[in-house]
Amino acid sequence: MEGFALAYMGAGIGLGLVVIGAGLGIGKLAASLAESVARQPSAVGAITGAVNLPLFLLEGVAILAEVFALLIVLLK
Repeated sequence: MEGFALAYMGAGIGLGLVVIGAGLGIGKLAASLAESVARQPSAVGAITGAVNLPLFLLEGVAILAEVFALLIVLLK
């Protein structure tokens, strides 16, 4: 029985940390994008294109962590 509780608790704590980290990362990317566009409005397309790839990778990591946490809970 203890294994189930530890698995649930570990998955919950891990998922919480992933959500916090992803939120901070996406917020930092959005703030940098806004600041860059404010400094050079003519380069919006290039700046947005350069920010999209890391943003998508960060979201992908968060989604994968959610899937892994769900697998830990369901397969335990």
